Amino acid sequence: MAEFSGLGLHLGNLSRLSKAKSRSLSAENFTGEKGKGGMATEGVNASCARDLGQGWKISPAVRIAAGETFELADIEGPGAIQQMWMTPTGRWRFTILRIYWDDSETPSVECPIGDFFACGWGKFAQVTSLAVCVNPGSAFNCYWEMPFRKRCRMTVTNIDEEEMVLYYQVNYTLTEVPDDAAYFHAQFRRVNPLPYKEVYTILDGVQGRGHFVGTYMAWGVNNSGWWGEGEIKFYLDGDGEFPTICGTGTEDYFCGSYDFEVQDPKRYQEFNTPYAGLPQVLRPDVLYESQMRFGMYRWHIMDPVRFEKDLRVTIQALGWRSGMRYLPLQDDIASVAFWYQTLPTKPFPALPDKDRLEVN
Repeated sequence: MAEFSGLGLHLGNLSRLSKAKSRSLSAENFTGEKGKGGMATEGVNASCARDLGQGWKISPAVRIAAGETFELADIEGPGAIQQMWMTPTGRWRFTILRIYWDDSETPSVECPIGDFFACGWGKFAQVTSLAVCVNPGSAFNCYWEMPFRKRCRMTVTNIDEEEMVLYYQVNYTLTEVPDDAAYFHAQFRRVNPLPYKEVYTILDGVQGRGHFVGTYMAWGVNNSGWWGEGEIKFYLDGDGEFPTICGTGTEDYFCGSYDFEVQDPKRYQEFNTPYAGLPQVLRPDVLYESQMRFGMYRWHIMDPVRFEKDLRVTIQALGWRSGMRYLPLQDDIASVAFWYQTLPTKPFPALPDKDRLEVN
Protein backbone atom coordinates (compact mmCIF):
# COMPACT_ATOMS: atom_id res chain seq x y z
CA MET A 1 0.00 0.00 0.00
CA ALA A 2 1.29 3.46 -0.91
CA GLU A 3 2.24 5.68 1.99
CA PHE A 4 -0.64 7.94 3.07
CA SER A 5 -0.06 11.57 2.06
CA GLY A 6 -2.36 13.14 4.66
CA LEU A 7 -4.66 14.53 1.94
CA GLY A 8 -8.26 13.65 1.15
CA LEU A 9 -9.16 13.44 4.82
CA HIS A 10 -12.46 12.00 6.06
CA LEU A 11 -13.61 10.06 9.12
CA GLY A 12 -12.61 6.79 7.50
CA ASN A 13 -8.91 7.67 7.18
CA LEU A 14 -8.45 10.21 9.97
CA SER A 15 -6.63 7.64 12.13
CA ARG A 16 -3.93 7.01 9.50
CA LEU A 17 -0.43 8.35 10.16
CA SER A 18 1.51 10.21 7.49
CA LYS A 19 4.70 12.20 7.04
CA ALA A 20 2.73 15.36 6.22
CA LYS A 21 3.87 18.42 8.17
CA SER A 22 1.35 20.87 9.64
CA ARG A 23 1.98 24.57 9.13
CA SER A 24 -0.08 27.74 9.54
CA LEU A 25 0.07 31.33 8.29
CA SER A 26 -1.27 34.26 10.30
CA ALA A 27 -0.33 37.79 11.29
CA GLU A 28 1.63 36.15 14.12
CA ASN A 29 3.62 34.01 11.66
CA PHE A 30 3.69 35.54 8.18
CA THR A 31 5.87 32.80 6.68
CA GLY A 32 4.49 29.74 8.45
CA GLU A 33 7.98 28.72 9.58
CA LYS A 34 8.31 26.05 12.25
CA GLY A 35 8.78 27.54 15.72
CA LYS A 36 8.31 31.12 14.49
CA GLY A 37 4.77 31.91 15.69
CA GLY A 38 3.94 34.54 18.31
CA MET A 39 7.29 36.31 18.04
CA ALA A 40 5.95 39.71 16.94
CA THR A 41 7.17 42.84 18.70
CA GLU A 42 5.10 45.19 16.55
CA GLY A 43 1.51 44.91 15.36
CA VAL A 44 -2.04 46.24 15.58
CA ASN A 45 -2.34 45.21 19.26
CA ALA A 46 1.14 46.19 20.41
CA SER A 47 -0.21 48.88 22.74
CA CYS A 48 -2.65 46.39 24.30
CA ALA A 49 0.25 44.09 25.20
CA ARG A 50 2.56 46.86 26.44
CA ASP A 51 2.48 45.53 30.02
CA LEU A 52 3.04 41.92 28.95
CA GLY A 53 5.51 42.02 26.05
CA GLN A 54 6.43 39.56 23.33
CA GLY A 55 4.24 36.49 22.97
CA TRP A 56 1.06 38.18 24.23
CA LYS A 57 -1.15 38.75 21.15
CA ILE A 58 0.72 41.63 19.60
CA SER A 59 -0.10 41.00 15.92
CA PRO A 60 -3.46 39.21 15.46
CA ALA A 61 -4.37 41.11 12.25
CA VAL A 62 -3.02 43.30 9.46
CA ARG A 63 -4.11 46.70 8.21
CA ILE A 64 -4.51 47.00 4.44
CA ALA A 65 -4.53 50.55 3.17
CA ALA A 66 -6.84 51.80 0.42
CA GLY A 67 -5.63 50.49 -2.92
CA GLU A 68 -3.03 48.22 -1.32
CA THR A 69 -2.38 44.53 -2.01
CA PHE A 70 -1.26 42.38 0.91
CA GLU A 71 0.55 39.10 0.21
CA LEU A 72 -1.19 36.66 2.50
CA ALA A 73 0.87 33.61 1.55
CA ASP A 74 3.91 32.55 -0.43
CA ILE A 75 4.41 28.86 0.29
CA GLU A 76 6.93 26.54 -1.31
CA GLY A 77 5.40 23.15 -2.11
CA PRO A 78 4.52 20.44 -2.49
CA GLY A 79 1.55 20.66 -0.14
CA ALA A 80 -2.07 21.70 0.20
CA ILE A 81 -4.20 24.37 1.82
CA GLN A 82 -6.58 22.50 4.15
CA GLN A 83 -8.52 25.25 5.94
CA MET A 84 -8.80 29.04 5.89
CA TRP A 85 -10.37 31.41 8.41
CA MET A 86 -10.73 35.13 7.72
CA THR A 87 -12.50 38.05 9.35
CA PRO A 88 -12.38 41.22 7.24
CA THR A 89 -13.64 44.68 8.08
CA GLY A 90 -14.94 47.06 5.42
CA ARG A 91 -17.13 46.32 2.42
CA TRP A 92 -16.65 42.72 1.38
CA ARG A 93 -17.18 43.31 -2.36
CA PHE A 94 -14.20 45.68 -2.25
CA THR A 95 -11.82 43.07 -0.83
CA ILE A 96 -10.47 40.82 -3.59
CA LEU A 97 -8.95 37.41 -2.86
CA ARG A 98 -6.54 35.96 -5.44
CA ILE A 99 -4.68 32.63 -5.38
CA TYR A 100 -1.90 31.64 -7.80
CA TRP A 101 -0.66 28.06 -8.15
CA ASP A 102 2.93 27.02 -8.85
CA ASP A 103 4.65 29.75 -10.88
CA SER A 104 1.58 31.00 -12.73
CA GLU A 105 1.12 34.75 -13.10
CA THR A 106 -2.58 34.15 -13.81
CA PRO A 107 -4.78 33.73 -10.72
CA SER A 108 -6.78 30.53 -10.40
CA VAL A 109 -8.95 32.19 -7.74
CA GLU A 110 -10.17 35.78 -8.17
CA CYS A 111 -13.18 36.76 -6.12
CA PRO A 112 -14.57 39.32 -3.66
CA ILE A 113 -14.03 37.85 -0.25
CA GLY A 114 -17.69 37.76 0.84
CA ASP A 115 -18.84 35.95 -2.29
CA PHE A 116 -16.01 33.41 -1.98
CA PHE A 117 -17.36 32.52 1.45
CA ALA A 118 -21.03 32.44 0.31
CA CYS A 119 -21.95 35.84 1.78
CA GLY A 120 -22.32 38.04 -1.28
CA TRP A 121 -24.65 40.74 0.01
CA GLY A 122 -22.24 42.31 2.48
CA LYS A 123 -24.24 41.19 5.51
CA PHE A 124 -23.78 38.25 7.83
CA ALA A 125 -25.66 35.05 7.14
CA GLN A 126 -25.03 31.80 8.97
CA VAL A 127 -23.65 29.29 6.46
CA THR A 128 -23.31 25.71 7.68
CA SER A 129 -21.96 23.36 5.03
CA LEU A 130 -19.11 20.94 4.48
CA ALA A 131 -17.08 23.25 2.26
CA VAL A 132 -17.88 26.66 3.76
CA CYS A 133 -18.97 27.84 7.20
CA VAL A 134 -19.77 31.44 8.11
CA ASN A 135 -20.21 31.99 11.83
CA PRO A 136 -21.01 34.99 14.06
CA GLY A 137 -20.07 37.75 13.76
CA SER A 138 -18.16 37.68 10.42
CA ALA A 139 -16.08 34.51 10.60
CA PHE A 140 -15.39 33.16 7.10
CA ASN A 141 -14.19 29.55 6.96
CA CYS A 142 -13.54 27.25 4.03
CA TYR A 143 -12.46 23.61 3.88
CA TRP A 144 -11.83 23.21 0.14
CA GLU A 145 -8.67 21.15 -0.20
CA MET A 146 -6.23 23.04 -2.44
CA PRO A 147 -3.16 21.01 -3.45
CA PHE A 148 -0.13 22.56 -5.14
CA ARG A 149 3.17 21.17 -6.33
CA LYS A 150 5.65 24.05 -6.51
CA ARG A 151 4.14 27.13 -4.90
CA CYS A 152 1.02 28.75 -3.47
CA ARG A 153 0.79 32.52 -3.55
CA MET A 154 -2.26 34.27 -2.07
CA THR A 155 -3.08 37.99 -2.03
CA VAL A 156 -5.81 40.26 -0.70
CA THR A 157 -6.43 43.61 -2.41
CA ASN A 158 -8.39 46.46 -0.83
CA ILE A 159 -10.00 48.43 -3.66
CA ASP A 160 -11.99 50.61 -1.24
CA GLU A 161 -11.11 54.20 -0.39
CA GLU A 162 -10.71 53.38 3.30
CA GLU A 163 -8.29 51.19 5.24
CA MET A 164 -9.46 47.73 6.25
CA VAL A 165 -8.33 45.23 8.86
CA LEU A 166 -7.95 41.52 8.14
CA TYR A 167 -7.71 38.77 10.73
CA TYR A 168 -6.71 35.47 9.12
CA GLN A 169 -5.35 31.95 9.62
CA VAL A 170 -4.36 29.71 6.69
CA ASN A 171 -3.77 26.10 7.75
CA TYR A 172 -1.81 23.96 5.32
CA THR A 173 0.29 20.84 5.07
CA LEU A 174 3.59 20.12 3.37
CA THR A 175 3.38 16.70 1.77
CA GLU A 176 3.63 14.82 -1.50
CA VAL A 177 0.75 15.54 -3.89
CA PRO A 178 -0.71 12.67 -5.97
CA ASP A 179 -0.12 12.85 -9.72
CA ASP A 180 -3.87 12.96 -10.40
CA ALA A 181 -4.61 15.90 -8.05
CA ALA A 182 -5.96 18.95 -9.90
CA TYR A 183 -5.80 22.63 -8.90
CA PHE A 184 -8.60 24.53 -7.15
CA HIS A 185 -10.24 27.42 -9.04
CA ALA A 186 -12.92 30.01 -8.24
CA GLN A 187 -14.25 32.72 -10.54
CA PHE A 188 -16.62 35.60 -9.75
CA ARG A 189 -19.05 37.20 -12.21
CA ARG A 190 -21.80 39.80 -11.94
CA VAL A 191 -24.35 41.27 -14.33
CA ASN A 192 -26.72 44.05 -13.20
CA PRO A 193 -29.18 44.13 -14.81
CA LEU A 194 -29.22 41.00 -16.93
CA PRO A 195 -30.19 42.07 -20.47
CA TYR A 196 -33.69 41.04 -21.54
CA LYS A 197 -33.88 37.48 -22.92
CA GLU A 198 -30.21 36.78 -22.21
CA VAL A 199 -29.04 33.86 -20.09
CA TYR A 200 -26.65 34.40 -17.21
CA THR A 201 -23.19 32.87 -17.62
CA ILE A 202 -21.78 31.31 -14.45
CA LEU A 203 -18.62 30.03 -16.15
CA ASP A 204 -17.13 30.01 -19.64
CA GLY A 205 -13.75 29.77 -21.31
CA VAL A 206 -12.47 26.88 -19.17
CA GLN A 207 -9.93 24.75 -21.00
CA GLY A 208 -8.27 21.65 -19.60
CA ARG A 209 -9.34 18.55 -17.74
CA GLY A 210 -11.17 18.75 -14.44
CA HIS A 211 -14.46 18.76 -12.58
CA PHE A 212 -16.91 21.42 -11.44
CA VAL A 213 -17.52 21.33 -7.68
CA GLY A 214 -19.77 24.21 -6.69
CA THR A 215 -21.85 27.32 -7.30
CA TYR A 216 -22.66 30.27 -5.09
CA MET A 217 -25.15 32.87 -6.29
CA ALA A 218 -26.20 36.26 -4.92
CA TRP A 219 -29.48 36.93 -6.71
CA GLY A 220 -31.25 40.29 -6.47
CA VAL A 221 -34.80 40.33 -7.83
CA ASN A 222 -35.97 43.37 -9.81
CA ASN A 223 -39.56 42.17 -10.38
CA SER A 224 -42.32 41.07 -8.05
CA GLY A 225 -43.33 37.43 -8.01
CA TRP A 226 -41.35 34.21 -8.30
CA TRP A 227 -37.97 34.50 -10.03
CA GLY A 228 -36.51 31.00 -10.19
CA GLU A 229 -38.01 29.04 -13.09
CA GLY A 230 -34.75 29.11 -15.06
CA GLU A 231 -32.77 26.02 -16.01
CA ILE A 232 -29.07 25.58 -15.30
CA LYS A 233 -27.08 24.04 -18.15
CA PHE A 234 -23.63 22.41 -18.27
CA TYR A 235 -21.98 22.36 -21.71
CA LEU A 236 -19.23 19.76 -21.70
CA ASP A 237 -16.37 19.02 -24.10
CA GLY A 238 -17.52 20.71 -27.27
CA ASP A 239 -21.29 20.75 -26.68
CA GLY A 240 -22.90 23.12 -29.16
CA GLU A 241 -26.39 24.61 -28.94
CA PHE A 242 -27.60 22.05 -26.41
CA PRO A 243 -25.93 20.93 -23.16
CA THR A 244 -25.20 17.49 -21.79
CA ILE A 245 -26.70 18.37 -18.38
CA CYS A 246 -29.87 20.44 -18.04
CA GLY A 247 -31.60 21.19 -14.74
CA THR A 248 -35.29 21.78 -14.09
CA GLY A 249 -35.33 25.08 -12.21
CA THR A 250 -33.23 27.39 -10.08
CA GLU A 251 -34.50 26.26 -6.69
CA ASP A 252 -34.29 22.63 -7.85
CA TYR A 253 -30.61 23.01 -8.72
CA PHE A 254 -29.98 24.42 -5.25
CA CYS A 255 -31.68 21.30 -3.85
CA GLY A 256 -34.94 23.00 -2.86
CA SER A 257 -38.36 22.86 -4.50
CA TYR A 258 -41.53 24.87 -5.10
CA ASP A 259 -40.07 28.35 -4.71
CA PHE A 260 -38.20 27.61 -1.44
CA GLU A 261 -41.62 28.24 0.09
CA VAL A 262 -43.27 27.03 3.26
CA GLN A 263 -47.02 27.29 3.42
CA ASP A 264 -47.90 28.32 6.98
CA PRO A 265 -47.26 31.16 6.96
CA LYS A 266 -46.38 31.52 3.26
CA ARG A 267 -42.79 32.73 3.07
CA TYR A 268 -39.32 31.89 1.81
CA GLN A 269 -37.52 29.46 4.10
CA GLU A 270 -33.78 29.76 4.69
CA PHE A 271 -31.90 26.48 5.10
CA ASN A 272 -28.36 25.11 5.46
CA THR A 273 -27.29 21.55 4.65
CA PRO A 274 -23.86 19.94 4.01
CA TYR A 275 -24.17 20.22 0.22
CA ALA A 276 -26.74 22.93 -0.56
CA GLY A 277 -28.50 25.83 1.07
CA LEU A 278 -30.38 29.11 0.96
CA PRO A 279 -28.69 30.77 3.94
CA GLN A 280 -29.66 34.34 3.12
CA VAL A 281 -33.02 35.93 2.30
CA LEU A 282 -33.01 39.73 2.55
CA ARG A 283 -36.59 40.94 2.76
CA PRO A 284 -37.77 44.48 1.92
CA ASP A 285 -38.44 46.91 4.74
CA VAL A 286 -40.84 49.83 4.46
CA LEU A 287 -38.28 52.26 3.07
CA TYR A 288 -34.79 51.70 1.66
CA GLU A 289 -34.41 47.91 1.58
CA SER A 290 -36.76 47.67 -1.37
CA GLN A 291 -35.70 44.49 -3.21
CA MET A 292 -35.78 40.79 -2.38
CA ARG A 293 -32.25 39.35 -2.34
CA PHE A 294 -31.11 35.75 -2.01
CA GLY A 295 -27.85 33.93 -1.34
CA MET A 296 -27.61 30.25 -2.38
CA TYR A 297 -24.92 27.57 -2.52
CA ARG A 298 -24.70 24.15 -4.19
CA TRP A 299 -21.58 22.02 -3.63
CA HIS A 300 -20.98 19.15 -6.07
CA ILE A 301 -18.89 17.21 -3.56
CA MET A 302 -20.61 13.88 -4.20
CA ASP A 303 -21.57 14.60 -7.81
CA PRO A 304 -18.80 16.62 -9.50
CA VAL A 305 -19.43 17.56 -13.11
CA ARG A 306 -16.45 16.13 -15.00
CA PHE A 307 -15.02 17.51 -18.23
CA GLU A 308 -12.11 16.44 -20.42
CA LYS A 309 -11.49 19.54 -22.57
CA ASP A 310 -13.77 22.45 -21.80
CA LEU A 311 -16.76 23.61 -19.74
CA ARG A 312 -19.44 26.29 -19.91
CA VAL A 313 -22.22 26.80 -17.32
CA THR A 314 -25.28 29.03 -17.75
CA ILE A 315 -28.56 29.65 -15.92
CA GLN A 316 -31.77 31.27 -17.13
CA ALA A 317 -33.53 34.03 -15.17
CA LEU A 318 -37.25 33.34 -15.51
CA GLY A 319 -40.35 34.54 -13.74
CA TRP A 320 -44.02 34.61 -14.68
CA ARG A 321 -46.20 37.02 -16.64
CA SER A 322 -49.89 36.99 -17.58
CA GLY A 323 -51.42 33.96 -19.25
CA MET A 324 -49.06 31.51 -17.50
CA ARG A 325 -46.17 32.64 -19.71
CA TYR A 326 -42.53 32.84 -18.72
CA LEU A 327 -41.07 36.31 -18.11
CA PRO A 328 -37.35 36.72 -18.92
CA LEU A 329 -36.02 38.68 -15.96
CA GLN A 330 -33.52 41.54 -15.79
CA ASP A 331 -32.15 40.83 -12.33
CA ASP A 332 -28.98 41.66 -10.41
CA ILE A 333 -27.08 38.37 -10.49
CA ALA A 334 -23.64 37.54 -9.15
CA SER A 335 -22.00 34.13 -8.89
CA VAL A 336 -18.89 32.23 -7.94
CA ALA A 337 -18.01 29.05 -9.82
CA PHE A 338 -15.75 26.54 -8.04
CA TRP A 339 -13.86 23.83 -9.90
CA TYR A 340 -10.64 21.80 -10.10
CA GLN A 341 -8.61 21.52 -13.29
CA THR A 342 -5.16 20.99 -14.75
CA LEU A 343 -2.87 23.96 -15.35
CA PRO A 344 -2.37 26.30 -17.12
CA THR A 345 -5.36 28.45 -16.17
CA LYS A 346 -6.86 30.45 -18.99
CA PRO A 347 -7.06 34.13 -17.94
CA PHE A 348 -10.42 35.09 -16.42
CA PRO A 349 -12.61 37.91 -17.74
CA ALA A 350 -11.71 41.19 -16.03
CA LEU A 351 -13.50 41.75 -12.73
CA PRO A 352 -16.23 44.41 -12.88
CA ASP A 353 -15.00 47.83 -11.85
CA LYS A 354 -15.63 49.12 -8.34
CA ASP A 355 -18.99 50.74 -9.13
CA ARG A 356 -20.23 47.54 -10.80
CA LEU A 357 -19.07 45.41 -7.89
CA GLU A 358 -20.79 47.52 -5.26
CA VAL A 359 -23.86 46.22 -3.44
CA ASN A 360 -26.45 49.00 -3.47
